[in-house]
Amino acid sequence: MSTNLPDLDMATLGGGCFWCLEAVYSELNGVLKVESGYAGGTKKNPTYEEVCSDETGHAEVVQVTYDPMIITYRDILQIFFTVHDPTTPNRQGADIGTQYRSVIFYHDENQKSIAQEVIKEIENSKIWGRHIVTELVPFVKFFKAEEYHQNYFKNNPYQPYCQAVVAPKVAKFRKQYFDRLKKKVEVTTT
Repeated sequence: MSTNLPDLDMATLGGGCFWCLEAVYSELNGVLKVESGYAGGTKKNPTYEEVCSDETGHAEVVQVTYDPMIITYRDILQIFFTVHDPTTPNRQGADIGTQYRSVIFYHDENQKSIAQEVIKEIENSKIWGRHIVTELVPFVKFFKAEEYHQNYFKNNPYQPYCQAVVAPKVAKFRKQYFDRLKKKVEVTTT
């Protein structure tokens, strides 16, 4: 799936609270933009409160814009399956509801095929010890979440949920994918 920018692609993924996925993908080399939002439901322009009511059918998702010359869709999915539990339907840890389901919204048949391959590889590896329940659904529409949800972990690192849930996932990701992180340039003054 092409974006408005030349030679960039997009992935839309749901794996629990979007704050966790956004925090992880924002640090990944080759990712240019990550937006938190909603997909897969029936209501146009849903609010966070409406999605949390579990009545709109939307999942909390991130829309990841990336450079496929730096990182592949397969890479993005492999990371996806290491930073959330794809074996629990409608749940991630203490977060319960259909909005927290594990779901891949594929943008074209190539993404669908790659996702099917990755899911099969993970199932066959028995890495999770249980059946993968991640939904594979055609992408229809993304609704950007309210502004206060964007860059939530970066802007609220000491918020209790961020400390208890997001920070450990980000730390695990950084350790496992250290070589895939964006290079940070340190500025020193003399």
